[in-house]
Amino acid sequence: MKYWEDFEVGEVIELGSCAITEAEVLAFARRYDPQPFHVDPEAARRSIFGGLIASGWHTCALLMRLSVDAARRDGAAATGSPGLDSCRWLKPVRPGDVLTGRTEVLETWPSRSKPIGFIRRRNELINQHGDVAVAVVGITMYERRPVAAA
Repeated sequence: MKYWEDFEVGEVIELGSCAITEAEVLAFARRYDPQPFHVDPEAARRSIFGGLIASGWHTCALLMRLSVDAARRDGAAATGSPGLDSCRWLKPVRPGDVLTGRTEVLETWPSRSKPIGFIRRRNELINQHGDVAVAVVGITMYERRPVAAA
């Protein structure tokens, strides 16, 4: 189990990769973000984006999935999040892109009232060209290492 005490400022954790399909882009956007450049390939071609792009919220959902899968893989004792400091969509994500996630620990501090600690981290999805497509800075809560009984 990886507890709050096991994280170090500057540590970078690879989250894994995912490929983006047109069907995924359309399905997510039709349900949650039905703007023309997300749901209509022809309208998207005429837009400033020059083609279909994924909703930024879709990319955040992908980042979340990769983060949860990595935490499970690493046995991390995550207990939720009080929120995000920032979210930036830096490059359009298009069908056919392959995104790779990574997270960097920026800061850690213990709770004053609960047996948890907080980690501020920068999470990114990087496309197959090495461009950061989305960058999110947020806080995750982790269990503290249990104190051994005397």
